[in-house]
Order: sequence, then C-alpha cells, then structure tokens
Amino acid sequence: MKKENRTMSRRNFLAVSGTIAGSTVINPKSQIFAGNVATPKQSSGKIKVALVGTGNRGAGMWGGSVVKEYFDYVDYVGLCDHNPGRLEVGSQMIGANCPTFTDFEQMMRETKPDVLIITTDDDTHDYFAEKGMEMGANIICEKPMAIDERKIQTIIDAEKRTGKECRVTFNYRYSPHRAKIWELLRSGEIGNITSVDFHWYLDTSHGADYFRRWHRLVEKGGSLWVHKASHHFDLLNWWIESDPKSVYALGNLEFYGKNGPFRGVNCRNCSHTKECNFYFDIMRNERNKRLYVDNEKYDGYHRDGCVFRNDVNIYDKMAATIKYMNGVQVSYSLTTYSPYEGYRIAFNGTKGRIDAWIQESNPTTDANYDEIIVYKNFGRRQYIQLPQGSGHGGGDKLLKDQIFIPGTTDDLKQAAGVRDGALACLVGIAARKSINSKETVFIKDLTTIKPQEKKEYRKI
Repeated sequence: MKKENRTMSRRNFLAVSGTIAGSTVINPKSQIFAGNVATPKQSSGKIKVALVGTGNRGAGMWGGSVVKEYFDYVDYVGLCDHNPGRLEVGSQMIGANCPTFTDFEQMMRETKPDVLIITTDDDTHDYFAEKGMEMGANIICEKPMAIDERKIQTIIDAEKRTGKECRVTFNYRYSPHRAKIWELLRSGEIGNITSVDFHWYLDTSHGADYFRRWHRLVEKGGSLWVHKASHHFDLLNWWIESDPKSVYALGNLEFYGKNGPFRGVNCRNCSHTKECNFYFDIMRNERNKRLYVDNEKYDGYHRDGCVFRNDVNIYDKMAATIKYMNGVQVSYSLTTYSPYEGYRIAFNGTKGRIDAWIQESNPTTDANYDEIIVYKNFGRRQYIQLPQGSGHGGGDKLLKDQIFIPGTTDDLKQAAGVRDGALACLVGIAARKSINSKETVFIKDLTTIKPQEKKEYRKI
C-alpha cells in the first residue's frame, strides 16, 4: 500500500528529512566501493534501492531506465518527493511498483535500502546524503555533490562518521570521446601537459533553460559555476590527474534576468509571447506537462519561468584561470547564450598538442562521429574519429553498467567518489568567491581536503 502525506510542505519535508549529504553507492557485487558496502538484504541478491526526487532526472535516467534495463540487479523499494502530485506521476513513469513517500525518514525506516539515489534540487543534496548514510544506506548522488564548502564538508564528515560510501554520477567521464582523450594523455602522445584551453558554449535553447528553472537562483544551484561547470571541472581534474590548487575568476549577468527588454512570471501567463525569442511552450511536451504543470498547485514551481525575471542572480558569462598542483594552468570559460552548443578544448604538451571541438546542436556537417586531432612537434598530425553516442555522448549507459552490473571494471579510473565530487564543486565555489573578493582563492582553504600533486583515484 502506498504511503503518502499530500499536505506536507517543502519546508516540513526537509525538516522531517533531517540533515544530509550527497553521493553514490551501488550494487555490492559490482565492487564499486572499496568496502563498507551494504549487503543485499533479500534472498534474490538484488540491491535494494530507494530514490528521492522524482522529477525529470529521477524519473528518467535513474528511474524508468534502471527498472527496465537492470531488473536482474536492482529492486526499487521506495520513492520519495516533497511534491505529492509529481511523486504520483513520477512513480507511474518509473514503473517500479513500490511504496511512495513524502516523508523521507519514514521511507528510509520502512524500506531500509542498501542504496539511496539523490536527484533532488542541488541545495538539498547534503541533507539527503548525510541522513541517508546515517540511516544505513550508501549514496548515489547526481552532480553537483553540494553547492557550497560547508555542505561539502558535511558530506565528507558523514562518510567518515558512518563508514558508508558516496559516489557522484559524473557521466561525462564515460563518453567514448572523452575517455579516448584520457587514454591519449596517459600514453604520453604529447609529453607532459603544460596548459589547457577549455571553452564551453550553451546555446539559446539549453542554456536559456537554466534561467527558466530553479537553477537561476545561486542559493538553489550554486550558480552555473557549480551546477553545470562542476561537470567540466571534474573532466579537467580527471584528464590532468592532479588536484586544483587555486582559482581566479571573472563573471557577470549581462544577458538574462534584469537585462531583458520585458519580463513576466512564466511563459504561459505572459503578454509578450509573440515578440519574445525565448518563448517556451511547455504544454507541447506531455512529459513536462504531467510532471510539472499539473503539479504546480502543490509547490508553486514554474518549469517555464521567464528567463528575464528580476530574481535571476546567477552569472551568464564566466571565465577562470585555474592552477593545478602539478603546475598545469587552465584557461576556462562558459557562455550561456551561444548560437550553438558544445565546447572546444586544447591540451598543450611538451611534445605536441591535442585539439577537440564538439558541437552538440546546430551541427555544421552531417558527420556522425566526433574527432580528436593529435599534433606532434616536428611531426604529422593524426585524426581520430569516434562514433557519436546517445545519452550524454554515450556515457550514461556505461556509467550505469559500471554501477549496477557485477564485475564491471574501472580501467579508466572513471568511478568518482566523495573526494572527486568535492573537488569538482570546489573549483566553481572558489570561482564565485574570487569574483566577489577580486582575489585568487586557494582550494586548500575551503574544506579539510588537501590538494595533491598526483590525483588520488577512487579504489573499487
């Protein structure tokens, strides 16, 4: 029988849930964790999984697809969301046929999961991760792990205190294109890395969408320095194989928010739909309508918020200089209103250079491959073409295979633990602090993590 409390407010939901932190854990048989992994409590040998946050990411990537594709390894025992309407719809989409809860602690007590998957708003990840570990579960946390250094420290401390483990789902590491770059760098093709140029472009569709949703508020998502760019910083940390040392950053809000020519609350109730290039008709997407529009009455959340709302307080243009413990320096930028989406990256080394340009929207060619170019000093260039994959460049399935299928190896060091999750976020947090102070911020001053010259890999 389903257990629901449809009158619980978001504030009460968090209060009842307790204090927590976010990361990941998986099938004990897969040996993803070095130890302290919960043993399945069922004779079937399946891992007992609970999920908190039944929005698009929870219902999709970590819900329905897991139920369908990993049935032999995973048994969903509970779903939780503070919005009872979205919980009901999300449960239908996931198709797990398990109890649902608006009370997080009740779900944990009654279902006793081996693993808790966290796909809630970023500012609550630390709450659910900490409480989840305290109540006996290992954690799988969507990125970013947390939005500020205090919340990150909460998760670090909870993992040490409880003996549980926490994994962060950096699916970008798993795409074949980015994995090939890692292999080329490890092979010494361009000698020792000396510097990196990394520039990411969000287009006026995907990029604008962050300014419609709760991500537009720094207090909710930590700004795109954390919510989006932690993905990019994790790639850098993984590719460079060293920890970030210091960050100096610039940023501003010059396009969205208060800079718009007009504004409303949300697109459906706006008088400027015919003249606004950013008009978004959410009613054309049945999934979004069912998950969000039909359930606004419970929490007042507008999935189609106006990108020019005055409360937007995140940056829409960003640039940073990042120095690593091994001496590598990185020039990074993020633009959120580009006519196309993708990134350009170049690794400069003592023996050559690696270039890659990924265009994810409005492609200029019909090519169905992604390309890497290796340049050798005093030598010929090499073109490497890899088939394009679906689902974050082909990374989503490979990540979930490693998490849920026993015996899957980690030859490319792609599994990310609490230290990886923390360092990826801390670069963005340091960037925010640098903009405010106009000074360089050192990673060592933010948490108890001490940056190392040689990256510390997670052992599985």
